[in-house]
Amino acid sequence: MATQDMREPTFLILAALANGKKHGYALIGEADELSGGRVKLKVGTLYAALDRLQAEGAVASAGEEVVDGRHRRYYELTDHGVAVLGDEVARMEQNLEQAKARLRMRPVPPVAVRLS
Repeated sequence: MATQDMREPTFLILAALANGKKHGYALIGEADELSGGRVKLKVGTLYAALDRLQAEGAVASAGEEVVDGRHRRYYELTDHGVAVLGDEVARMEQNLEQAKARLRMRPVPPVAVRLS
């Protein structure tokens, strides 16, 4: 993966795959759940991201099956994908700690004095 910041949908796809292989619609549901409902992946966005992640070696095809007449293609993280996700988590944690430190340094506004 390039050194640029990872977009949230990509992060959510990788995070959803962290605990095992999943098919496309399961990934859409997990992204929704992981984001607290903020991110609603569209099918086109999901498969474009999966194609890119496969080309980068972060995700691999993990089989196919037909369920109730519907074709399901499964995906899983590769070892490289685990490393990419771990690097992004570390980057986000570092940013989080920096932001929290800055908030702790924020000057406390003076207490308003009420004149009667």
